[in-house]
Amino acid sequence: MDLAQHGLLMLSLAVFLQAIGLPVPVAVALILAAAQSALGHLSAAGVVACALSAMVAGDAVMFLLGRRTGWWLLGALCRISLNPESCVVTSADTFHRRGRSLLVVAKFLPGINTMAPPLAGSMQMRWWPFLWLDLTGAALYVGTYFVVGYLCSGAVAQIIHYYERFGHLTTAVVLSGVAAYASWLLWSTVRARRLGRGVPRAPAATVAREVASGEALVYDVRSHGYFDPGAVRIPGSRRVDPNALGAHLREFAKDRRIYLYCTCLRQATSVRVARELLKLGLRAAVIEDGLRGWRNAGFAVEAVPAHELAALPVFS
Repeated sequence: MDLAQHGLLMLSLAVFLQAIGLPVPVAVALILAAAQSALGHLSAAGVVACALSAMVAGDAVMFLLGRRTGWWLLGALCRISLNPESCVVTSADTFHRRGRSLLVVAKFLPGINTMAPPLAGSMQMRWWPFLWLDLTGAALYVGTYFVVGYLCSGAVAQIIHYYERFGHLTTAVVLSGVAAYASWLLWSTVRARRLGRGVPRAPAATVAREVASGEALVYDVRSHGYFDPGAVRIPGSRRVDPNALGAHLREFAKDRRIYLYCTCLRQATSVRVARELLKLGLRAAVIEDGLRGWRNAGFAVEAVPAHELAALPVFS
């Protein structure tokens, strides 16, 4: 009885947490729960109902938050990326091009599974079409892994048996995998920092002084910063799309210092653009901590003019 109660509760919690963006291995949890139901320890109907309810509930929360917050939530979900701005733009473009039907298979697509509900909300998809498509996708996802776990319950039971028998060895293997993944993340971070070492950086105060004296110009190289209706920028900064840099090279001043800013982790976009400009012999540098560093230094910002704001794609 305890297994039925706590097993379904833990499954529901795991599914809900994954739906709102946390890295929980729900596929594994579904397979294990299905195997337990095949062995008579859990109710099959209970497993399916709890998983479906939790998944749709989590997706509904993300849909409503996406409608309320727009690009802010999408950027937050992309923070684990070295370049969250590119992550947002790529996910939004993929979702809008593929249309509503992507919701049906989104759960099987890494990188899109968590982004799809808030994207649907941000793009003003209507509630009932979203709910039916999301429910269909959730049923397909839950059903697929439930069937796998139910039909392979014997094999799953053997795996659990071997884990209990060789628990220390299995734990060591798992920990080794976690350590390898952590090492990869550390290497990626170190590599990103190394790439940025050759790029000059300047504090906001220096930038403000040189801009006021006419010695420098500031360029805004955010990928999606101009989609948010509440977007602000450094006063007088010029907008350059970093994903179409070649078409904007003539816009960069050759007789003055060029300062770049964005809002992504470790100023990844600014560093990338600065490296390209330095190769061309331009005097480029990155503003330390980007737009946040400018505001933290106490300097004013201005609202992005309405005519420069790019409208979010909207589902009719």
